[in-house]
Amino acid sequence: MKSLVKVLLSVVALGLLASAPMLRAQDPATPPPADGGGKKGGKGKGGGMLTVERIEAAVGTLTDDQKTKIGDLLKKAGSDMQALRDGGGDPQTNRPKMQEINKKLHDDIRAVLTADQQAKFDAMPQPGRGKKGGGGN
Repeated sequence: MKSLVKVLLSVVALGLLASAPMLRAQDPATPPPADGGGKKGGKGKGGGMLTVERIEAAVGTLTDDQKTKIGDLLKKAGSDMQALRDGGGDPQTNRPKMQEINKKLHDDIRAVLTADQQAKFDAMPQPGRGKKGGGGN
């Protein structure tokens, strides 16, 4: 009898633990985690999604104008990537197009930054480049 109670309490406890993230996700007053919500590379190890916050953390303070321009560039690249995904097609065929979008994004962001910021931006891990920035293509 005691073991049955322990099993039932364990099941209830596991159920509560499993439902907590879902309840938090439904709460509109809860802001998303600062680390990017657990997305790939969110801890700063080897890339992940570029955000204005990640860029500012890497290069130093950005002006409001730089933040706006970079935000617009990120949105455009994101919508271009999504259009490729939504358009179907072979992922192997889309890969070079996505790499081209990423390269253009990188170059356009660099153009917004000062020379000092550009050097720091080049050193930060970029998506798909592994743990060290600037390598590869």
